[in-house]
Amino acid sequence: MKASFAIIVLFLCSFYPYKNAAIDTQEGRSAYELLNTIRTKPAAYSPILSVDLNAVKPMPNLRWNDTLAKAAEAKALDMANRNYFSHVDLDGLGMNYYINKAGYQLNKEFLKNDKSNFFESIYAGSVSGEDAIKDLIIDSKNPGLGHRNHLLGIGDWNASLTDIGIGFARTDGNSKYKSYMCVLIAKHNW
Repeated sequence: MKASFAIIVLFLCSFYPYKNAAIDTQEGRSAYELLNTIRTKPAAYSPILSVDLNAVKPMPNLRWNDTLAKAAEAKALDMANRNYFSHVDLDGLGMNYYINKAGYQLNKEFLKNDKSNFFESIYAGSVSGEDAIKDLIIDSKNPGLGHRNHLLGIGDWNASLTDIGIGFARTDGNSKYKSYMCVLIAKHNW
């Protein structure tokens, strides 16, 4: 059964027009380290990022979670290989579905809508994971500052999240962007 499934997957993958991405785990880890540094001293990054973070409360470090990292890597690869940039994939599924499917159990309420995403920030086109984290915190394209709030733990919901996984994929230039990053910050079934 497993062998036939693998053959089917390989057969279907041969029809994807984009198969040019690879995960760069070092960029994901560098992004993680920078984010934790900024979370512990956000005001110190105000001049570096040219945004006012003086009112942002310092937060504890997020814990790296391998399950979330694998889900984030899969999402970054999927966006790169299928040449799209969205919180909902081309099959109409959001990250809540994939996080739970990966084995990181979520509250059943979070799984009622297949398109739901309560835990993901994404970025495309950066040179590095650190640059993507900085741009997500600056959040100039999001008037509600949802990425900044998510990453820095701003607000009760975001402050309650404790675990993180980051996937950073590089492409060979056949996709719209040269890189795709997915940041998942969540908390087990509560």
